Parts: sequence; C-alpha cells; structure tokens
Amino acid sequence: MHKDGLRWSWLLLVCLLPSCASEPIKAPVGDHSQRPVRNPESHRVRQGDTLYSVAFLYGYSVDELVAWNHLRKPYTIFKGQELQLRPPPVKAVKPLPKPTSKAPRASQPKPYYPPSRPKTAPSATPPAKGRVRAEPSVATRALPATNRRVIWSWPVNGRLLSGYDGKSAGKKGINLAGNSGDPVRAAAAGKVVYSGSGLSGYGRLIIIKHNKDFLSAYAHNRKLIAAEGQWVSKGEVIARMGRSGTDRTQLHFEIRRKGRPVNPLRYLPKR
Repeated sequence: MHKDGLRWSWLLLVCLLPSCASEPIKAPVGDHSQRPVRNPESHRVRQGDTLYSVAFLYGYSVDELVAWNHLRKPYTIFKGQELQLRPPPVKAVKPLPKPTSKAPRASQPKPYYPPSRPKTAPSATPPAKGRVRAEPSVATRALPATNRRVIWSWPVNGRLLSGYDGKSAGKKGINLAGNSGDPVRAAAAGKVVYSGSGLSGYGRLIIIKHNKDFLSAYAHNRKLIAAEGQWVSKGEVIARMGRSGTDRTQLHFEIRRKGRPVNPLRYLPKR
C-alpha cells in the first residue's frame, strides 16, 4: 500500500507540471532573429574584391563608394585597403568673427569727369518670327549609350521557387528552378563587372552592369562562362546552373537600381 500511495503521489506531481499543459510554448516577444544585420562602417579589401563586389555586398552604389572614399579613375582598390561605408561627417562651419567698431574714414570727394558724347548703338536685329534662340534642354538631348533603357528578359526558363521580399535579408531577388548544367543567360546587354566566388552566400556569382543605374546578378552557378570585363548581349549564355553556395540546384537572380535591390518581377516580361 505504501508503494501504491507513493506511485500515485508521483503521478499527481507530474501532471501538475507545465509540460502537461495543452497550450504550446510561445516564442519570446520581440524576437529579431530575422532582422537584417546593420552594415559596418568600413570594409577591408580582400583578395578578389572589386569595387562592384563590395558595393553589391553592402547594397550601395559604386558612385557612393567612390564619393565616400575620394577615389579617382580608374578606381583601383588594393588588398588590405580600408573602404569607408559611410559618408564623411559634415564639418561644422565656424561663424565669422564680428566686425570691430572703428571710426569711419573721412569720405574722399569723387573726381569730376565731363560727360562724353553718347554713341549710337547699332540696332539689334529682331529674331525671325516663331524662332526662339535657346540652349537645348536635357530632355531634348540624346542620352549616351550607357544610359539607354534596359530591355529585360528571363535568365532561365525554370519556374519561380521563391519571390522577392525587401524586408528579408535572404530574399533580395528571386529563385528560379532548373537542372544542373542548364544555360544561364544575360537578362540584358551589358558589361560583366564581377565573375567569381568571393561573396559569401552567393556561390559562383556573375554581376552585369547594364547602364548607369541598373545591375543584375546571377548566383549559385556550377560554372562561370563570362569573364570579368567582357561585354555580353541579351540572351547570351554567361554561366551554367548549379548549387554552389546553396542546398539545391537553382538560380538566384537579382536586379539592383543604384545599388539597392528591387523586385525583378516588376521589370521582367510576363510569362
């Protein structure tokens, strides 16, 4: 009897514990584990870095890095160089000293010159009727080739696996399905400004500059075909699809405008 009573006491105690409650345990309020990490104030250049890869890594434009670091053409960076990732602080302007009160100087009489005989100015020829002489506005000037409008196309034919989410650190672009070795094509004409595997989380990556504002990126490739500095046309094969830097075969595709990620589905043609 003594053993039975002791056994029932243990069962009663276990049932009173919170583990027997039917409600699941909730995560603590204010969990910011998905919050993107704030960029550091500087970046030390590593082997294989380019100005475009550093700008891409932190979500800035190359123009911003050039201005913040006072770089000059051809904008070469060196291993071990410290690149600032913030604009320099604005120096406070010291107020001008107050003028000291001094006795006014005695005014000197102005010399007198007799008026000269006025000359008759030649009559200006009025402009022809309906014609106005003016400098051409920016809108009427032809834009250079580097500022041409980008005509986008899909880099692969695979289905959409996941979309863009600007608030999530891991969804700065879209993921597209495919098979290992499938061709990855340039989404628009441009110049390859990065081809390598130096950016963590992207695997073998290619970045193409299309004009002054737009870049596109192609990540997780098995093989890189286009070389850095090469000009490519729209639809040209630049890589082979793979799973470098990820757990499945897919293409991670990004479009960036002035260094900031944008939703590629807003620019790609509808299927």
